[in-house]
Amino acid sequence: MQVDLRKPSELTDAERGAWRAFLAAEPTLASPYFALEFAECCEEARDDTRVLVVREAGVISGFLPFQAGRLGFARPLAGPLGDVQGVIAPRVQTPDPARWLALARVPVFEFHNALASQAGFARAGGIPDGSWIIDVADGFDAWQASRKSINAKAMRNIATRLRRLEEVDGGYSFKMADYRPEVFETMIRLKRDQYRRTGVFDVFSVDWTGKLLKAILRRQTDQFSGVCSSLSVGGQIVAVHVGMASDRMCHYWFPAYEPDHSRLSPGVLLLVEMARTACAFGHLGVELGTGDYGFKKDLATSQTGLVSGRFTTGGLRGNLVRAAQGLSRACRKAPIGPARHWPEKALRKVGRLTGFMAI
Repeated sequence: MQVDLRKPSELTDAERGAWRAFLAAEPTLASPYFALEFAECCEEARDDTRVLVVREAGVISGFLPFQAGRLGFARPLAGPLGDVQGVIAPRVQTPDPARWLALARVPVFEFHNALASQAGFARAGGIPDGSWIIDVADGFDAWQASRKSINAKAMRNIATRLRRLEEVDGGYSFKMADYRPEVFETMIRLKRDQYRRTGVFDVFSVDWTGKLLKAILRRQTDQFSGVCSSLSVGGQIVAVHVGMASDRMCHYWFPAYEPDHSRLSPGVLLLVEMARTACAFGHLGVELGTGDYGFKKDLATSQTGLVSGRFTTGGLRGNLVRAAQGLSRACRKAPIGPARHWPEKALRKVGRLTGFMAI
């Protein structure tokens, strides 16, 4: 086995062709997170973006894109912003990311949303979580009918709110592709306000996150495109969304809405209109990511299994991470009440913050 470490921009035409061929042949790699263009956008935003190119008997067998980090603590593309992760390879080959990383001398690789269908991650991961999916492969009307049969009340509420929007002076309008600069800036403003209100870490306080989204919105190809959408009522923008799409799947990523219009649920209505338009564009579904949110449960039809964990090799950095893990496990088993969970929570918080700081 041969493992080469490259930047996405350094991939050869043959390697790029193999990447695209693997995606086309594997339904589980439909997310735009696996698109070659997404890796290229990450490289525009962060200079630690790398790709492991793996060959067996001289034949390309897979790719693993990731952020190397300044101190060697590697994470999947986009770090904490990566909602779906994995290797780009045929599943029948049972790729072994732990072995690949060891051969490349990557001491620590921490993943938090890797495909549970990829055995290499499932073996090292914990209890699976799931990314919610709005499946419109059979058409928008079929999706609506399916959700009505399961949660009629939620779908009635959505229909009622859409009618209320139509009755507002000036009506409402939805634009799936609204690339006016002010729409993007509205999303940033609303999200930062939301982070301040809720006390959540402001992901836009580090410069690479904004650079990444702008790079994504500049990309418009047959296989990948940035998505900036808006919902306006009476000529005023009340909800926005910035995300991305592959040729098969649209990913719902950064939604925001004006709090003054919360009674109309503008964010949910924007998502429904996105699903309608995504279906018209030929997408199979809208990917919502993880999270125990009511609107995801109401609208989604299925989940994609995801796991979190880490790979560590020898050396100082790997040993430090294993020691911290050992302390966390020991505390979980100790009879010390709620305090037994503190080390684990602290590790998760530190991991997320260092991920944003590209450490």
